[in-house]
Amino acid sequence: MHRAFSLCALLMGLLSAPQAEAARRPAPSRSARATSLSLANRAVVRASLWVGLSSLRRVSRSVNDDCSGLANLAYKKRGLSLLPERTLPGEGGVAAIYRKARTLGALREQPRPGDLVFFRETYDRNRDGRRNDGLTHIGVVERVEPDGTVTFVHRAGGGVKRSKLHLTQPSLRRDARGRVLNDYLRRPEKTTRPRLAGELLAGFATVDHRWLTVP
Repeated sequence: MHRAFSLCALLMGLLSAPQAEAARRPAPSRSARATSLSLANRAVVRASLWVGLSSLRRVSRSVNDDCSGLANLAYKKRGLSLLPERTLPGEGGVAAIYRKARTLGALREQPRPGDLVFFRETYDRNRDGRRNDGLTHIGVVERVEPDGTVTFVHRAGGGVKRSKLHLTQPSLRRDARGRVLNDYLRRPEKTTRPRLAGELLAGFATVDHRWLTVP
């Protein structure tokens, strides 16, 4: 009995802090899973309907007319906010949302429809001519193909667009058949070529019951 207890304690000690926290976290209930699925489905439907709009102002004036505004609007629901309670000095909306997702344990490596998708260095946010801007863009995953092609909706220059990235071929614009694998996400500059979505990918996050505030 004592040896069994000691072995259990040793195994728990080998877990890192995030792993231990995940182990202690109760599995989501059936209602929580249903809520998560409903949130994701609604976000996909909303974002898909907005493709082609020149401005989010035609949908709502309650959010910024930018990429983080689209993400917030897609998931808009009473008691749910993608942003943390407080933002850090100099922190943009995309970085703040990513930080909250990390705190909630919602970051993912493999995406699902309805997930948030994050990108880094999509433009020179601080205008210093260097690539040191961190997380700068966000979208909503619309579809994930078996071959690794991810279609996402985002608010970019010119309006709401549907674009693609590829999980295993991030630096390839088209495949041998001419099919687009990655859309451009950063314009060319004086000394650098344009950058593809897969090259600038920073990760994914699932928005589910964990994002809901407790009444």
